[in-house]
Amino acid sequence: MGLEAALEAAAELLNSAAKPVLIAGPKLRVADARQVFVELSDSCGYAVGVIPSGKGLVPEDHPHFVPTGSEIVQSAADGYLFVGVPVYNDLLVAKREKSVVVQPGRVAIGNGAAFGCVVMKEFLKALSEKLTPNSAAHEDYLTSSNNPIEEEEEGAEQPQDHVKASVLFKHVEKMMMSSESAVIAETGEWWVRSQKLKLPNGCGYEYGSSMGWSFGASLGYAQAAAPAGKRVICCVADRSFQVTFQDVSTMMRWGHKSVFFLVRMDDGKGCKRWDYAGVVDAIHNGEGECWTAKVRCEEELVGAIETVMGEKKDCLCFVEVVVG
Repeated sequence: MGLEAALEAAAELLNSAAKPVLIAGPKLRVADARQVFVELSDSCGYAVGVIPSGKGLVPEDHPHFVPTGSEIVQSAADGYLFVGVPVYNDLLVAKREKSVVVQPGRVAIGNGAAFGCVVMKEFLKALSEKLTPNSAAHEDYLTSSNNPIEEEEEGAEQPQDHVKASVLFKHVEKMMMSSESAVIAETGEWWVRSQKLKLPNGCGYEYGSSMGWSFGASLGYAQAAAPAGKRVICCVADRSFQVTFQDVSTMMRWGHKSVFFLVRMDDGKGCKRWDYAGVVDAIHNGEGECWTAKVRCEEELVGAIETVMGEKKDCLCFVEVVVG
């Protein structure tokens, strides 16, 4: 009875909206509801977004996927279906009165009724049969000019003494993202830019907000993902690397094939400058499979990535990149 009541109330709110959107959050994982969420996305036609903490849980190559930072999600939509989004999320709080909020065992309708003992997977599966297909929000996004993804200007002259951050991330996405990879993002610029990466279906994604977290997290993720053949890709800042760099020793011991881009600022500010590639070489000590490189321009970066993806695809790779 609770499930039926929740379905009727949710369908009434969402079907009355002119531009409803569907937003995913990290609790999709614990509810094991990722597949049924995609099925709902297919049937309802809503614009589909994901908040930063849930990135990687829904396929970003879905035909109706839009960045959560886009104007259609932030202000133009008039109906929201939040699935697995934490209640402390700013976007949810701001839109609560016109939202259906689905948690692993509970459904709340706007600022009114809430229904307990409702299983997320069951609710989403049944809801797909009650929603009127509506692609208005996605159509608005396609015709708007508010696309937050920044593109490097084609033909722009590149510096020869360092690599632009935008160029680094463009090549990382272009040459390395696949269903057989996983992205580890840490606080700072890599986290901000990783939100703009369009992850292919099956590509893993994890992030943390503590300095030094990403290197240790890459160790744990690679160990767990090794049977599935996934290769970890991590961009780590110089200061963060100095906190947990010793984990590279364990990575080599277990034969990980992860790829690290050490982002070193060319101004030398913020921390004592190391010979980062040299540190990894010293830990390697000729035992195990490890390849390192230093790059200072886009041409060298492209060459390093080709080596990482080709000749050295079966070993741990560490590329020190001097960034402006």
